[in-house]
Formats: sequence, structure tokens, C-alpha cells
Amino acid sequence: MPITQLEVAGYRSVRKLVLPVGPLTVIVGPNGSGKTNLYRSLYLLSAAAEGRLAQVLAEEGGVPSVLWAGSRDKKPLRMTVGVSLDDLAYELSLGPVPTSPTDPTLFKLDPEVKEEHLWTVDGKRRAVLMERKDRTAFVRDSEGSRTTFPVQLWASESVLSQLAEPHRFPRLSELQRTLRMWRFYHHFRTDPDAPMRSPQVGVRTPVLAHDGRDLAAALRTIIEIGDHEALERALSDAFPGSRLEVQAPQGRFSLFLHQPGLLRPLAARELSDGTLRYLCLLAALLSPRPPAFLALNEPETSLHPDLLEPLGRLIVDASMHSQVWVTTHAEPLAQAIAKRSRAEPLRLTKELGATVVEGSEAPED
Repeated sequence: MPITQLEVAGYRSVRKLVLPVGPLTVIVGPNGSGKTNLYRSLYLLSAAAEGRLAQVLAEEGGVPSVLWAGSRDKKPLRMTVGVSLDDLAYELSLGPVPTSPTDPTLFKLDPEVKEEHLWTVDGKRRAVLMERKDRTAFVRDSEGSRTTFPVQLWASESVLSQLAEPHRFPRLSELQRTLRMWRFYHHFRTDPDAPMRSPQVGVRTPVLAHDGRDLAAALRTIIEIGDHEALERALSDAFPGSRLEVQAPQGRFSLFLHQPGLLRPLAARELSDGTLRYLCLLAALLSPRPPAFLALNEPETSLHPDLLEPLGRLIVDASMHSQVWVTTHAEPLAQAIAKRSRAEPLRLTKELGATVVEGSEAPED
């Protein structure tokens, strides 16, 4: 189910924003404009489907830190993220855990899911498939009957992560599977102690880990069962005359890069941060198991400007197999993507502290 629209309200710098999402979506803006907030709003939905909503929010500083930071009216504190997917629309709304002298809690970073909805969409008509208020939800089952969700809901997690009988609620289960299969890359660890710089026990790896720790195994997987010709072309496009080599004595995988003019290949521990990050992007974008939805947050980090054109071509090629979302502050990357596709970048700016899309009208509350 492809995403067609993202709606975010009350999240950090995003007071309220509705964005169209196409086969290839490029979000451009300077530091602090809110690009990463939009990326992370999608990541939160995937985390919610996996049962990691509270943990991911805690890593951001907890609910008090992620709520809209600007002026507020007297309405209850809420943040809401919603997506339209094919013929479904889903929305998750949460706020801080209420506290009182009679019911104290030390878990003040946790979210409390206030409302959650799932609709089927037919044009402008919506039919409710699931409606949650606090810890109770009503769901349409496989026969179309409205029934109470069979368990009392955990307040800090989504209905999607507490689905114990998927056969009873097929559309809810379909949404859960879809969100769980989204793939996100926003930090490849390349410091001197990064796992990718040292030999790692490896298995066939069609999906690169989020931090790139299994890079050597992932690249070897592409060579053996993926599009190795595309890998060679992409490598030559970025580093002319270079060649990858993966060694695996006793099953411990190591990466080497042969470069013109050098008498020996360079091991991963010798490669620059930018070179390693680009190799991670190759492994992510040329995955033998492409995801339905792939999101990259500022993939240009540490890359030389000469690599942005090849990266743009690689991203456009990946959008032939996956729906791709890219946030970047590199205008040359956005232009490289636009030159080879119909994806005109959406440019973000700030108005009175709120993230807005340039040229659009501010949404009404």
C-alpha cells in the first residue's frame, strides 16, 4: 500500500502540516527547518506497529520534549501523525501521561495514546474500521461486524502492536504488516570503533542493518544473489576504476576497496567516513529485497559534492522498485534527483517557529 499523504500536527516544530507523498518524495530545507521531524514522524508510525513507540519517543527526550514547542491554545496537549495508504487512512494521537497525587508515576517520558483511527477511503467518503479512545477500541472484524477489541489496551502503545488475532481483523493486520516493513536509514556508524570497520561474523544479508554494521555481508549478498552489475556500475559512477572485494575467512566478513594507483586494496578500517557511508547507501538502495517504502534522512552527510550526482541517480533508480522518501539540505542532491525524475522537491522554511512548505498556505487549526 503506497503512502499518498502525510499529516503531522503538534510535533516539535510542526504545528500542522499536510504533505502529498509520491513514488519519490524529496524534502529540502536548511538545518532546523523541520526536515528530520517529518522523517521521524513516519518512523514513529513504524515503531508503533512494532511495539516500540514508547522507547523511540523516550530516545527523543520523551513526550514533553516532542510536543509542539510554540504557543498553544487551551486545548489538551496532543501530537498527531496520520497517513493515507491506498484505500486506507490511519491516524495516531498521543499526549503526556496524566499524573495526580493519588496516582503518581515515575514514567513521565512515556506517551499515552489518546485516540487511534483506521478508515477505509472511497473518494471523499470514510468508513470506520477501528476507533480507539484511551484503552478501549472498537474494530470491524473479518465479517464487517463492529466488535470490542479483545484485550485491554496498553496505554503507551498502539493497537497495531497488540494485535493477537490478525485473522479476525484482516485490514488492521494488513496495516500492521505494511508499517513494519517500512525501512529507514538515518545514521551509519563510521567512527573508528564502528563494527563495519572490523571483521564481523556474517550471514546472507539482503537487508542492511540500520547502522551499517553488516555492510560487508550485505554487499557480498548483492554480488551473489542481487544485481551485481548495478552495484559495479554504481561503484564506478562514484569511484571510477574502483573494485570491491569481500573476504570471509572462518565466516568473518571483511570489506576491501581496490582503487586505481594503489598497490594494495584498502581495508574498511582505512576508508574515509564518506566512502564508507556511500558504500552503505549502495547496499541500502540496491537491496535484493527492496522494501515497499524506503526513507533516507540527510544521506549526503560526509559525502564529497562530487558524489551527490551519482547518489541522485542511484536514488531515482531505487524509486523504480520502492517508494522513496529523502530529506536533505543539499540543493545539488535535490536537483540531481529532479533532473532524472518528476520529483520536484518540497522546500521547507519556518514561519513564527513553525515548519511550513514554501509557497503553501498555513493550514487552519
